[in-house]
Amino acid sequence: MHALIVVSHPLTSSLTHRAAQAVAAGITGETPENSVEFADLAQEGFNPLFSAADHAAFSEGAPLPVDVLAEQARIARADALVLVFPIYWWTMPGLLKGWIDRVFSNGWAYEEGANGKVSGKLGHLPVHLLALGGSDMKTFEKHGYAQAWNTQIAHGIFDYCGAPVRTNATLMLPDFGTPEALLREAQKIGERIFTHQQ
Repeated sequence: MHALIVVSHPLTSSLTHRAAQAVAAGITGETPENSVEFADLAQEGFNPLFSAADHAAFSEGAPLPVDVLAEQARIARADALVLVFPIYWWTMPGLLKGWIDRVFSNGWAYEEGANGKVSGKLGHLPVHLLALGGSDMKTFEKHGYAQAWNTQIAHGIFDYCGAPVRTNATLMLPDFGTPEALLREAQKIGERIFTHQQ
């Protein structure tokens, strides 16, 4: 089984990158035939701007940009998609949102029918979301961010495309006490990815 781990953080020394490595260790640790590929959006210089070429592909049937096709090919090779990212302003970073805006294109991730009905095309792709934050879950839930998160990201993006969200984990550092405890949880999540035990 092969997982694509998409990481969105500018610093390779960050807790976010360390959590992505811990997830990878969980995926491959007990089952060496499992494999992972990292898509480090910041280090690879992915352009998140939805351009005129992206718009032409969306609305006029023009060819998709080459960088979008490359990302779609990465996802097509994967048995699971794992997104690891920090929480910025109570949502995902703009770089990751731009990756989704461009890569999850009409005709590939979903299909808009002539009657306006939308059908998701990614039902075969389990998605695992792993967000890291500096607040605590009590605050996150108190202000309604947890519900907004589920509506906007899990439902609004992935359900729309038909991709089942198997993991929707928000790991808040204050709740774990130490980075090491948070990383242990990230590794456990990795261990469950191909067993679908949540």
